[in-house]
Amino acid sequence: MDEDLKKNILRTGTSLVGIVCKDGVVMAGDRKTTAGESTVMSKNTQKVVLLNDFIVVSGTGVSSDIEMLRKLIKAEIRLKELRDKKRPTVKEVANLVAMITYRNIRQPSVIMFLAGIMLSGINEDGSIELYSIEPAGSARKVEDFDANFSSGMPYILGLLERQYKPGMSIQDGVNLAIEAIKSSSERDTASGFGIDVITITKDGIKQVSKQKAEAVYREQ
Repeated sequence: MDEDLKKNILRTGTSLVGIVCKDGVVMAGDRKTTAGESTVMSKNTQKVVLLNDFIVVSGTGVSSDIEMLRKLIKAEIRLKELRDKKRPTVKEVANLVAMITYRNIRQPSVIMFLAGIMLSGINEDGSIELYSIEPAGSARKVEDFDANFSSGMPYILGLLERQYKPGMSIQDGVNLAIEAIKSSSERDTASGFGIDVITITKDGIKQVSKQKAEAVYREQ
């Protein structure tokens, strides 16, 4: 792929966070979608998405790749449920995503597949897990927190390194996730315009915060 083509590929920037708490997992993301480094395509894109009754995913990378990957995951989960007569574990879904991602980036293509995924869900025994699947296709179980390879990752991880506490409550995790997205939105030009927060606990999957950022201009 020559340099001119590389410069013209539309990529998305984003801020994602996943936090493991005492009683579950908190996932959050911003709402800005960009094309390249200078154009805002959308100010209201929800990036943390309920895939079905037990799996939540968020993605960073090329928007079309993320969307296609979500559709593939949803279809493959349903096929596995029909085949095995039971739903797959969160680990099995994460490994499936990793396999699809690994295969896609190694198939000959003019434009490279680019998508990183964070995935959390509830197993049939009630346990809750969080996995991070990097764009190269490896899956890692997250024991504390992660931001995948989102453009806001350096700012998010810097904040969480200082403020995350093992065994924190879900509410504390929600508050910390909101602060993490706000912090990255202040410095990462590809992030902003709002925050969506979803919790995954034994009580189910709930969207607990949906914030919209609005510009306010004041005379100085």
